[in-house]
Amino acid sequence: MYFAFILPNLAGGGAEKAILKTAAALVERGHQVTLFLLERRTSYAPDPRVTVHVLAEKLHRGWLGKRWSAWRLRRALCRQMPDLLVSTLPFADEVAALSGGPNHWCRVANTLSAEVGKLRAASPGKAARRLQRYRSLYGGRPLIAVSGGVADDLRENLGLPSQVVTIPNPFDLAAIRRQAAEPLPNLPTRDYVLHVGRFSPQKRHDLLLDAWLAMPQDLDLVLLTAAEPALQAMIEARGLSARVRVAGFQANPYPWMAGARLLVLCSDHEGLPNVLIESLICGTPVVATDCPSGPREILGTALPSALVPCGDAVSLAQRMQAFLASPPSLAALDLSAYSVERTAEAYEAIARANGSTG
Repeated sequence: MYFAFILPNLAGGGAEKAILKTAAALVERGHQVTLFLLERRTSYAPDPRVTVHVLAEKLHRGWLGKRWSAWRLRRALCRQMPDLLVSTLPFADEVAALSGGPNHWCRVANTLSAEVGKLRAASPGKAARRLQRYRSLYGGRPLIAVSGGVADDLRENLGLPSQVVTIPNPFDLAAIRRQAAEPLPNLPTRDYVLHVGRFSPQKRHDLLLDAWLAMPQDLDLVLLTAAEPALQAMIEARGLSARVRVAGFQANPYPWMAGARLLVLCSDHEGLPNVLIESLICGTPVVATDCPSGPREILGTALPSALVPCGDAVSLAQRMQAFLASPPSLAALDLSAYSVERTAEAYEAIARANGSTG
């Protein structure tokens, strides 16, 4: 079968990583896969067996830019019609929809109602326009949700009359453990707690830094994110420059996860937070806000004590301290639902349902 995936770029994010792993799994199973990138920005290297088609050097935004990208994509798709065309992230979803490509499904990787709700507090008019954009884009279109929480959000909170299939992000458990064992010269020498995620309001670095003020002085906080002046200002304003290290984006974060005492996620909303699953695969305990959605699906049955309320720095600090003092057992966690094989099989099932016989 022929699978095509559309992304804005490969500039280092959870959605991009998930698509690359899915593409690699599908070519491993004998399928043909093309990644269509709306611009030439890459932090991850695709599997060499995957075809990469770059539509432009830079992303073309705005009303006209979307239509220009859609025209370029339509021309490329005409050369070979995919059995399944999957776009991910709203801008790429809009371009793919405008292109009129066949067998098109949108992959939704976030709880959109939480995003709209947060925006509503700052700008009700902008929130209303964002909600209308999502309803217009996703209503009546077949959707792939990365978690049950995202699927419920699309049906119940956005009220979309869409076909929604839940397919979690894929994880090659053996490969992650191999990569976690790779020696790295720049790992911290002191004990540390790790946070992995881009610097954005959703990820709540401010909350994490507030919680860190209550943590032991002999422990460092390491942030795997690009250095940003606003982030540095947050750190300096709290007097934490000596205890917080901004280590930048890491193509292989797994040795950092394996070496950490604990990984923390403090977001206000997620879709399916990859870093929680990756840390658990590496054998490192986690503490996470009980945000919509994903953390409770991953942790709620086997490790509910890892969950803390959103926006509560005191609870976050207390739970980190408790887990550092007495690390929880991870033996009851079953991560088989997130195996790369199951994800590949789910995409194959959609392609077959679309009418492919390959």
